[in-house]
Amino acid sequence: MAPKRSIGVPPPPPPSVPAGRLLSRQQSVGKLKKSSIMSSLFRELKTKLEGSRLQIKLSSRTKKQFGGSAGGKEGLAAFLRELTKRSPFFQQIEEDAQNHAKTILELKAAINSFQTKDMSELIKFQQHMEAILEVLTDENQVLAKFEDFPIKKLETIRAAAALYSKSNLVVSNLKNWEVKSPAAQLLNKFDCYFTKVKEELDAFERTKDEESRNFKSHGIDFDFNIFVTIKELMVDVSSNCMELVLKEWGETKGANDAEKKANKNLLWRAFKLAFRVYSFAGGNDERADKLAKELANEVLCGSSSPPKP
Repeated sequence: MAPKRSIGVPPPPPPSVPAGRLLSRQQSVGKLKKSSIMSSLFRELKTKLEGSRLQIKLSSRTKKQFGGSAGGKEGLAAFLRELTKRSPFFQQIEEDAQNHAKTILELKAAINSFQTKDMSELIKFQQHMEAILEVLTDENQVLAKFEDFPIKKLETIRAAAALYSKSNLVVSNLKNWEVKSPAAQLLNKFDCYFTKVKEELDAFERTKDEESRNFKSHGIDFDFNIFVTIKELMVDVSSNCMELVLKEWGETKGANDAEKKANKNLLWRAFKLAFRVYSFAGGNDERADKLAKELANEVLCGSSSPPKP
């Protein structure tokens, strides 16, 4: 049962609503509606404008940092230069540049004007260069202090002189090759030397045209005929080996079968080596042809095929 009210007493008023909330409710139901783009536009503009200000600040700081870094590098470079000046090694380089300036400038002019097709003159000039440069504490450091010093031509002269000197040594070794018994040891020794020289010359042949152009561009007309001489001398030594093998073979006519077999194997080894030399040299002389034919006849005499090594 509902409680009784006192007659003549009005009911309590409803709770009051804040004015702002009331206005909002009134607007939401009026012409104005919640925008579907305002939030996104706000975020976009905020990002663009505040982001730009952020980039400007970062850019400003970066410039300052770069400026500081450049200054640091300059300071470090100055510090290193000062250390270099105080270094005994670089002080000696400075002294070398001053004390030998006249000689180095004369050498510079001599190198620039040097031209030759005479290999003896090439070797002599290279030795003259080395006599001047060997007294320097550090050749590269000292020569770098002389503007436009012909370093490339200097190195080319060295390379050409070294190539000819090495080739000339091979010529000398072959001319003075000692031929003595036993033939087996002689073949071993000559085979090893021939193989080494052949590999080096084959390697050079692959770059010969390039090297020749380089030499000529620096005034050096290199005498490549020395390689022809080497090949001719290889054939000579090979012929000497065949002669000794044939001589020892003739001295074993009365030997037993085992000794004859061993010596026949030696004949075959000598022939194979002679053939390798022939292939390398690109030909034989009359003496080499005669000895090779005689050697082959002895190997094939009394057998249908050459013995195995």
